[in-house]
Amino acid sequence: MRVVLHASHLVVYEKNVDVARHERLIAKGGCRLDLDHYLEALIRKPGAFPGATALEQARSAGKFTPVHDAWWAQARKVHGERDGTRALIEVLLLNRYLPHEHVVAGLATALRAGALTSDAVALEARKAAQAEDEPIGGASMPAVPGQTPAGVTSLHEWRLAHLPPDTRPLPSVTLYDQLLRRRRASGSEHREGEAQ
Repeated sequence: MRVVLHASHLVVYEKNVDVARHERLIAKGGCRLDLDHYLEALIRKPGAFPGATALEQARSAGKFTPVHDAWWAQARKVHGERDGTRALIEVLLLNRYLPHEHVVAGLATALRAGALTSDAVALEARKAAQAEDEPIGGASMPAVPGQTPAGVTSLHEWRLAHLPPDTRPLPSVTLYDQLLRRRRASGSEHREGEAQ
């Protein structure tokens, strides 16, 4: 690997491919921890998460927002300290696949709906990303006066709604019924032969 140090950042290359880019620290002996680098270890030891230096640095950088804190507090109330923290870490892992602003939007929607699972946040984050990709003025759900927009959809229902229709014929057991009739017929003849 090759590291190139620029005035404001450093870049790590592997065979001429940019694999990492970090902000350069100005202070001598400074240390910046990226919370994402510690998530695999923290999910195994969630008790270390609240006091983690990487968490404090993520808060001060604005990557760990008040929405994260509010969702985490509710998740700990519902699931307990350990499992609520694990659920939050699973949500933070979503940042590897989804943009930060979509994950925060998913957290906010899931929090309003009381859906305190990482699956619910992932679904809502993907819906936020999809809504951003859809053209303005496209078909949307009609607004119902006095109600909030569409609530949280379960992941199972969402998957079923996006499956193609099953056009296969219903299974038939007539062939098996014929086998049973043959067995009964051959079994009764055999028993009669034994009795003689």
